[in-house]
Amino acid sequence: MSMVTTLLTLLLTGTFFIDLAVAESWNFQDATVGELPPGWTATKTGEGPGSVWKVLEDETAPAGGKVLAQTSAAGPDALFNLCLNSGSKFGDVDLKLSLKAVAGKLDQGGGPVWRCRDKDNYYIARLNPLEGDFRLFHVIQGKRSILGKPVKVSEAAGTWHTIRIVHVGEHITCYLNDKKLIELDDDALREPGMIGLWTKADAVTSFDGVSAVPAKK
Repeated sequence: MSMVTTLLTLLLTGTFFIDLAVAESWNFQDATVGELPPGWTATKTGEGPGSVWKVLEDETAPAGGKVLAQTSAAGPDALFNLCLNSGSKFGDVDLKLSLKAVAGKLDQGGGPVWRCRDKDNYYIARLNPLEGDFRLFHVIQGKRSILGKPVKVSEAAGTWHTIRIVHVGEHITCYLNDKKLIELDDDALREPGMIGLWTKADAVTSFDGVSAVPAKK
């Protein structure tokens, strides 16, 4: 097989992008308070007010004194607030972040987004202290579907928690505070995509210490 043919095959399958992915991390310490960090874009799945993201100061943040937060409490129940790193491109990934649920009457908490094609197609794992559970979803053409069963947890709002995702091929493993809680296979989104952050409805949430490392089979 010629080199040109090989490269074309890799591009079509997405493997080429996976091989080029390098470890990245975002702690927002160099970003300007009150603004979005460079390379990050606020968007939303659904219609309505909300999805207002900005860097805030928080001396409790585990990776430094600044965080990236979803700050709007105006989102309706069906709205998903998204903030995407448009320059990231990961397929098989070991993804980790810290989050703190600050407020929310309809919803609380949130989590990481990965293999994100656009605002309507991505994976999301989220902690919700209000409901007391941890869940994994994929969103396809704007429709969210749960993968597996919800896991009941007792993790308080107002304190920092960690979520880690290891996704290799079809196999997804989800950790909350270093405990493996969800493990299953799903092949709905196979191609590499963006890394992002997610909350639902009126969930005001802070995020810090986001890191993504290419994962190997």
